[in-house]
Amino acid sequence: MRLLRALCAAALLPAALVAQRPASDAAPSGRFDLGRMWTFEYAPSEYFSTTYGFKADSAWFNRARLAALRIPGCSAAFVSKDGLIITNHHCVRGTVNTMSRKGENLLDSGFVAPTTADERRMPNMIADQLLAAVDVSDDVNKAMDAAAEGPARDEARRTATTAAQARLKAQYATPGDSIMVQVVALYNGARTSAYVFRRYTDIRLVVAVELGVANLGGDWDNFTYPRYALDFAVMRAYGADGKPVSSPAHFAWGGVDGVKAGDAVFVIGNPGATRRLTTISQLEFQRDVALPTQERFLASRIAAIKAFREGSKDDDAKRDALVTMLSLSNSWKPIPGRLDGLRDPAIMGRRADIEKKLAEAIDANPRLKALYSKLFARMTELQVQRNKSNTALAAFSQMTSTSAGSATLQSAYWAWRAQHGPADSAAGFRQRLGRVRALPRDLERRFLALALDDIARSYGANHAFTRAALGGATPEKAADAMLAATALGDTAGVRRAAAGELAADPAMKLMDAVMPSVLTFEAEQARIAAEENALSAQIGRARFDVYGPMIPPDGSSSPRIADGVVQGYEYNGTLAAPFTTFYGVYDRNRSHGQASDWELPNRWRTPPVGLDLGTPLNFISTADSYGGNSGSPAVTKDLRLVGLNFDRNINALVRDYIYLPERGRNVMVDVRAIQAALTAVYHAERVAKELVSGKM
Repeated sequence: MRLLRALCAAALLPAALVAQRPASDAAPSGRFDLGRMWTFEYAPSEYFSTTYGFKADSAWFNRARLAALRIPGCSAAFVSKDGLIITNHHCVRGTVNTMSRKGENLLDSGFVAPTTADERRMPNMIADQLLAAVDVSDDVNKAMDAAAEGPARDEARRTATTAAQARLKAQYATPGDSIMVQVVALYNGARTSAYVFRRYTDIRLVVAVELGVANLGGDWDNFTYPRYALDFAVMRAYGADGKPVSSPAHFAWGGVDGVKAGDAVFVIGNPGATRRLTTISQLEFQRDVALPTQERFLASRIAAIKAFREGSKDDDAKRDALVTMLSLSNSWKPIPGRLDGLRDPAIMGRRADIEKKLAEAIDANPRLKALYSKLFARMTELQVQRNKSNTALAAFSQMTSTSAGSATLQSAYWAWRAQHGPADSAAGFRQRLGRVRALPRDLERRFLALALDDIARSYGANHAFTRAALGGATPEKAADAMLAATALGDTAGVRRAAAGELAADPAMKLMDAVMPSVLTFEAEQARIAAEENALSAQIGRARFDVYGPMIPPDGSSSPRIADGVVQGYEYNGTLAAPFTTFYGVYDRNRSHGQASDWELPNRWRTPPVGLDLGTPLNFISTADSYGGNSGSPAVTKDLRLVGLNFDRNINALVRDYIYLPERGRNVMVDVRAIQAALTAVYHAERVAKELVSGKM
């Protein structure tokens, strides 16, 4: 899927077509249209202080930075001085699924550690604490500007980056610490920041709620509001001595008063890649080519997993498939909302106005004009070139998807590369081949049929590629025939394929037919992408020269802080209140029935004694969140934790391209609900007391 994601940043239509839009499409851009995902190296002290009426000085930002954490794919926070961590359940559910012991099913039943001795180590879980955020752009840009174009510039960047990492790691290293320095390109590569993290590698599970309450409503409620999800989990960081780490920088618990409508909140986390700084023509490629292609791929694979789960009797395989399906669904469901935004003339008009103002500012400055005036035209030319490969994009860009691709075709692809690629690359191809994950037979059959159908749909019934893929049969029958004849279903067969011993294998014969064109496609896209990245960096430099950090960079899975206020909104002719309560859980359950996506786990089916159903459960704000902000602490001006970000509403899905706080909302679990559930439902008083007191 990496290739399609890269292409999603590409463009299609010439800029002249943008200018030909009717005047009614024109719309003035707003101050924050490109977002409020502020970086810590350019902390918005004056803006926060003026807007929200408190002293947002360096000490405040330092406290916020040190208490927040990054975990794989998500965000989290320290909530006691003894290493207690809180995040979303969906951020750890894949790991929790692997932690069930014989006779357990932790996804369905949940987990509560009665004592610290019962806190269970989580495989492959890490937590990174941001010690420093440093702008190293001057060093990196100076090195790159002194180098010749092409590979020399890339090498100069790598050398400067490595030097910055070594310098900062030495500066912040202390005995016993695991220090990691990550260098991130911002503003499309125009600026470079180094983030110094202290990494914790012994993370243990303390509390995990049941999937049924963490994900109440399933896909139906995903990216919607009102919501009724108790999406939280509690972990603890341990040191090399096997004892809980000391974490003096932690957020105080805000479970007594919480927040109310109109209160300011600050969401601290690591939002993933957005495309707010792209050009209009790139957005039109998203709308017309990349997103529809991705939508069809994800929808078809999700349907295949659902069908597999309905027919399978293997509970372990069904649970593994469920985790994969939930991840794919989380990528698929936002696409219609993004497309709606990109098809909205008002939104595209605002983005066009942003681009127009930047171009005018460049032209008004002789120095900038000499450097940057031709960038947009060249970018458009590149996208016209890129668009010539749209057929291959639809047919082959997902062939090696590790999340929803056919294991047979993945193995055949890497085995073919190992045979025919450069000798110095063969070992790397064999490593990739060895990482291909086998799938249950029925699921593999479904994925393989869909991959063969991708080729046939893209090239048409009479093309040589379609004949090679289907042999005149339907995709389903062609998949059956290939699986019956291929030797790539076991390790020995894969090794033989990589050694060139399976030339007659049907999967390898398909690769023989298509791979020359696939490699040409990939090489052409790589060539275009390299120049496109360089152009994007130049446009980013121009933008930073004009606006500086007044416009934050695109999301990059690097640490950010976003501001907003707790506020409802109008939708579907009615008004969404800023808070929901536990009453809504039981209303949804009774309305839809127990055998539905609103089915409740056993301990929740009857309202537990002592649980106040009027307790706020979820709430919303205007803060600028995105994927990767899951688990982000939402804090008040005095840095009390009041919520955990876990979702956005449908109206906020266009945040990939533009930030519209007038209708988009981020959705959070209220800490008052977490505290109530821990005490009244899970009887985890020791954890609740630690949250409230901030210590064990």
